[in-house]
Amino acid sequence: MATSDRLRFEEPLKVQRERSTRAKREPSTEQTPLSDAESILDEHDGKLREGDFKSRQTFKGWTLAWLAYQSIGIVYGDIGTSPLYVFSSTFEDAPPSRQDVLGALSLIIWSITLMVSIKYVWIVLYADDEGEGGTFAIYSLLTRYSNITKFDPKTRSMTKVERYHVEDMPSSNLKARTFIERNTAMRTVLKSLAVLGISFVMADSILTPAQSVLGAIQGLRVVASDNINTDTIVGVSCAVIVLLFLVQPIGVSKIGCMYAPIITVWLLFNCAFGIYNLVVHDWTVLKAFSPYHAGHFFVRKGTLAWLDLNGILLSFTGVEALFADLGAFSARAIRLSWFCFAFPCILLSYIGQAAYLSEHPEDYLNPFFKAVPPGLFWPTLILATLAAIVASQAIITSAFQLLSQAMSASYFPQLQVIHTDKRFHGQVFIPVVNWLMMIATVIVTAVYNTTTRLGHAYGVCVILVTFITTCLVSLVAIVVWRLNWILVLAVWLPFITFEGLFLTSALTKFPDGAWFTLLLAAILSSIFILWRYGKEVQWDSESRERSALSDMIVKGPDGSLKVAARYGGATLTNIRGLGIFFDKSGDQVPVSYEEFLRKFQAHPEVHVFLHLRALQKPHVPDEEKYSVVGTSFHNCYRLTIRYGYNDSPMSADLGRLVYTQVKRAISRFSVRDRPSGVASARSLSPASNMGDSISVVSTSSQRRQADIAQRLEALDRAFNAQVVYIVGKQQLRTIKENHNWSARLMLRVFIWLKENTRPKIAKMRIPIDKLVEVGFVKEI
Repeated sequence: MATSDRLRFEEPLKVQRERSTRAKREPSTEQTPLSDAESILDEHDGKLREGDFKSRQTFKGWTLAWLAYQSIGIVYGDIGTSPLYVFSSTFEDAPPSRQDVLGALSLIIWSITLMVSIKYVWIVLYADDEGEGGTFAIYSLLTRYSNITKFDPKTRSMTKVERYHVEDMPSSNLKARTFIERNTAMRTVLKSLAVLGISFVMADSILTPAQSVLGAIQGLRVVASDNINTDTIVGVSCAVIVLLFLVQPIGVSKIGCMYAPIITVWLLFNCAFGIYNLVVHDWTVLKAFSPYHAGHFFVRKGTLAWLDLNGILLSFTGVEALFADLGAFSARAIRLSWFCFAFPCILLSYIGQAAYLSEHPEDYLNPFFKAVPPGLFWPTLILATLAAIVASQAIITSAFQLLSQAMSASYFPQLQVIHTDKRFHGQVFIPVVNWLMMIATVIVTAVYNTTTRLGHAYGVCVILVTFITTCLVSLVAIVVWRLNWILVLAVWLPFITFEGLFLTSALTKFPDGAWFTLLLAAILSSIFILWRYGKEVQWDSESRERSALSDMIVKGPDGSLKVAARYGGATLTNIRGLGIFFDKSGDQVPVSYEEFLRKFQAHPEVHVFLHLRALQKPHVPDEEKYSVVGTSFHNCYRLTIRYGYNDSPMSADLGRLVYTQVKRAISRFSVRDRPSGVASARSLSPASNMGDSISVVSTSSQRRQADIAQRLEALDRAFNAQVVYIVGKQQLRTIKENHNWSARLMLRVFIWLKENTRPKIAKMRIPIDKLVEVGFVKEI
């Protein structure tokens, strides 16, 4: 059928101009580009919708209260069990004086208030990326508001870029944004900080379970020191750790329901014990709320006070998990549970211990259990053991959340991510990571075997994450929140100074175990950076070679269809059947189709570019799931399938689903396009102007209906002949002359990692007898 007889839809003016310009640049006397107007379907059907982008969930009422209750069991296990060892870790060498107790208590009170309540809960939780938390989420937020990173060209359209216009930013903020956008070194520093942040949390997720479980099991020596040796403690600890990771597949929500009663009762015990000791012993320790005593602690002890910060630091360990776990809960739920419950309970626990120590300084090595009211030792010991065991859940959940973000941002190979709850979309579980962390934690437990050595590595990890977070959030305040830089500096400087004291103190423990944290984080960071570098080089190579459909297929002088000269220039051959080409981008020509043309100078009689668009929601309603658009080529369509994490877009009958959706879309257009006045055209006088007009409409409509009938006939014929799924199989090779030796080494490691990750085709469950893999080599 001639091109003029086919149904046409107008493309956006910008696209028409681009194609027109391209045609002018590449004139040919023998071949002409294929017409752009072959689409018969609504081109807006395939566009991104607002619901396609990830967005934060909002909870109210009882749902918010329930989420806050769950967060108690997940988020506050680590920071809530710190009272077990903070004072004993601070006063290691000799009984403290009353002034020392007041000074240490004042430092604890203000450290928790400043670091947790003000910095994290009040400020940092606002720096989320559509409900996700952690240092990587902060970096991701910056990339959406400033041009500081590359995006995968195939999925860039799925990124919600919200960069402010120049006139919408204060001049000082604009200068700051321009500086980080144009300065390569600054962009590299920001990327490195984000990667280091996630690496330290991942390292923490291995150390924390070992630390908390070992500490819990070692607590049994309080009552049976002669009967329990180190080997027994290590063996029991390893068994508990294995059990801890075995329950992870049931999901954050169910684990939160299991652990929340334990942590809730534990914090209530701490609150009650604090009030009891305050009343019975020395209520005057409440004067430690004055920061004077914290300052006086440094004046009196000097360098020793600075070294004692290693113990004080443990009072807010777990704060990094509070922010990283944001995606599994919500900022409002965490603020509610912290200010209304966890914060006062934890403060009262420390105040009560200080009241006891002020009268019994000789019990400085184990003040928590010594301060337990008479008759409650055994219940407290059992509860403390249970609380310490589940305390590591906060950081385990953080590891899943952060690694999921890293995979989405192409900093780590794609692994299976399981969403564990229909209501709370951010709760995820990564099986492979869970089992690897379990193995690593068991090894660390066996090697270190005491909490003292582990604690040195543990503290460094926490303070480095908080230090990085402070720097990144300050940039968010300038670039995203558009606050005055003087105000940002006034807040940043005190926090960075305060954290700098803790960081330098923690680094003094480098020879005693802190080196392990830094080594582990360096290895993880290398993997993240290496994978990202390889992906960016791959994207650059792919973006240079993408072509439009009209550049691949042209018309010869005789009107026959041919492949473009660079693909061989042969006459295009039709293959009987329906060909389904998988398309990652949703708006470009699939690489598999381009390579199929290059190799065979042929294509299926009817072909569909199938794009699977994963959304961050459990289910997508059927009326929103499918959209079909036409292309510039006859009998070629784009089908987008939107699906949630609990939907299964791939099925054994995928071919019939594609056939049904394309046929339904064409038929829908037929009904919608039929003019209402056609039937009356014959009854009007041919001589009348109105009759002439309607005759034209009738003729045009008849042509459209004929074309639709032909398309439906071709679709039926192709489907009945065969259904074939075509996917691309890419092999990467490095171009030696384009890279120095270090870049070539990184790319070879990247290629090795890529080749040894699970191929996507293995997850598609396509019938093997209907699968065609088109192999090609991509040089990078």
